[in-house]
Amino acid sequence: MVLPGEPASRRPATDGGEPFPLDRRTLLKGAALLTLPGAAFAQQPPYGPAPRPGEPPRTGGDNSGRIVPPPPPGYWPYRGTSGPGRRATAASASGGWTSGLPDVRYKGPDTPPYPLAPWGESDTGTAVTQGLLPRIRPLHDVHIRDTIVCLGGDGHYYMTGSTGDNIWATNDGVELWRSKDLDRWDYLGLVWSIERDGGWEKSWRMRAGVPFRALWAPEIHFIRGNYVICHSMSRAGLAILKSTTGRAEGPYVHAFSPDKPLRKGIDATLFEAPDGSVWLTYGSAEEIVRLKDDLSGYAGEWQPMTSADGWDLDPSHHRKQCADQGYRHFGYEGATMFERNGVYYLGVVDRYDDRYSFAFWMSDKPTGPWRDRHEGAPCCGGGNVLRDAEGRWWQTFFGNDAWSHFREKPGLVRIDFDAAGRIVVAEDQPFRMTT
Repeated sequence: MVLPGEPASRRPATDGGEPFPLDRRTLLKGAALLTLPGAAFAQQPPYGPAPRPGEPPRTGGDNSGRIVPPPPPGYWPYRGTSGPGRRATAASASGGWTSGLPDVRYKGPDTPPYPLAPWGESDTGTAVTQGLLPRIRPLHDVHIRDTIVCLGGDGHYYMTGSTGDNIWATNDGVELWRSKDLDRWDYLGLVWSIERDGGWEKSWRMRAGVPFRALWAPEIHFIRGNYVICHSMSRAGLAILKSTTGRAEGPYVHAFSPDKPLRKGIDATLFEAPDGSVWLTYGSAEEIVRLKDDLSGYAGEWQPMTSADGWDLDPSHHRKQCADQGYRHFGYEGATMFERNGVYYLGVVDRYDDRYSFAFWMSDKPTGPWRDRHEGAPCCGGGNVLRDAEGRWWQTFFGNDAWSHFREKPGLVRIDFDAAGRIVVAEDQPFRMTT
């Protein structure tokens, strides 16, 4: 583990060669080299050196999302993919990763090739010790945020999410894993690359005073006999991709709007209703739109979402920043939708006593109005709900709060529904740790 402030000469190499040149003078020299004729841009970039783990967060930086020149090579020390990972074991049921700007942390058997902040008490497991969450093991020992698991048309399960060493800085695109039984996972690689396959997604933008390009919260869905991926480029907007081969591994192209984002925002999600209609919402689910049957565009206008029975005004059920809205919202990010027995469910992430959980709502139709706000499986926010081939229901998990017993790794918590239709944690937990 490399501690903050350790000299650059002692930091690990990224590829087995010389140590990564991350000191301020090297970064500025690299930026200056790009002012030479034929370089990517003709003047020094409008940003300073990258923040380092252990430094105080910077304030007052350009957060506009405006397009800026790409950073010089070596500006960010992070790898853009998470890679294959490995089979999870009992030892995987703690530790993991925490992404951040500037702080990035890791606890585990490897030595990451980038600087780290101290782990501290990032995996307290309070949700487990208080009996709110079973002590599950990860599905796979790999760095994934915003875990999405989908049952495909071929009987396999497919998994994706936000990947790479640090999505607050940069990553490469959409990675995909496949499983026959939810237990053993095979890596299908980078199935959609920003550089290889992207259009408007290739631009770098300003976030918190630094150049930033990261694909967030991709989701894979099997819709109308084909695989569809929706994603968001933070500070840019949303996209929908479709497989050109009918296979989950693609290749993928834009379903429509290849030249610009569909909408400003993050956390795009798709939902196919029992009648075959397909819907798109995103972020805090303040609006929703139906797509054309061939997914080639919008079938109508965006519609506002509303509450049928008022808002949950308990401050302990919300992120603190939501006080500005008087707590009158569905949640603040990570929208997801599903249907069960004629009841539609809308999940939007909020903070329940600082647990990163879905606030679930219920309705009689996919456009609302929505009622009965309640916390889903604790700490299980920012993913999806799925029904497996055996009819069991699950919520995905990735450990985005210190109540969790592992961090930023994929997991599944089995769920049931009470007499009122509300989501509860099931007694039977196939991935529960027994030792």
